[in-house]
Amino acid sequence: MTSLDKPTGNTEATGNTEADDARAVTEAALFEAFGGVRGMVETVLPGLLFVTIYTINKDLHLSAIAALAVSLLLVVVRLAMRDTVKHAFSGVFGVAFGVVFAMMTGNAKDFYLPGMLYTLGLALAYIVTTLAGVPLIGLILGPVFKENLSWRTRNPGRKKAYARASWAWGLILLAKCAILFPLYWWADTTQLGWVLVALKIPPFLLAVWLTWVFLAKAPAPIDVFAEMEAEERAEKERKAALAGESGEPTAGRHRRED
Repeated sequence: MTSLDKPTGNTEATGNTEADDARAVTEAALFEAFGGVRGMVETVLPGLLFVTIYTINKDLHLSAIAALAVSLLLVVVRLAMRDTVKHAFSGVFGVAFGVVFAMMTGNAKDFYLPGMLYTLGLALAYIVTTLAGVPLIGLILGPVFKENLSWRTRNPGRKKAYARASWAWGLILLAKCAILFPLYWWADTTQLGWVLVALKIPPFLLAVWLTWVFLAKAPAPIDVFAEMEAEERAEKERKAALAGESGEPTAGRHRRED
């Protein structure tokens, strides 16, 4: 191997390592932001329990109470394990709104209506924020990557990746709504419920996977927290240096007087 070949090989290895590290960081950030496998289970379980019980006995009150109870249990489990409860709490609120709607109207299908409206609103939010130049997925993942909003002005390649990911989320969620809302009007409660359960995970996984694809190819995030810490250290060192320089003549004068 020549001296020219050796650095080339090391450069390729370094590049591969950096790419692998970037993918690993992206995977970890997506896992943290969207809850991973456990978050998906917490999202699906209450609705699955509701439609299962309602399919068996058509009892709205029992189905609603069971769904709410399991949502609260998931929060208690996370608290006992001292784990983050944001995904479990969001599930509780979603189920609680569904229970209130269904109890008020007496229509079991209304248990699903708040979640469907939330999905529609979220789809529109992804699209509108992207058109406005502030893609929502960037607002969500920016703090996770410790880049905050630096991607907007300092990292155009990353902003483009966030825009693509937000378009993917928006269009996937709109497609999901295009299936669910007609069923809300035309199908019965059990049909709507089982379709909803079936559509919980696959569209979500597709959106997360596309987000990973776009971000894995994007430039690395700018760690603004590390930059701020570096600036603080530099400022402290500068002040220490100035203090040392201002103290030297005084010390020298005292020595001469002695």
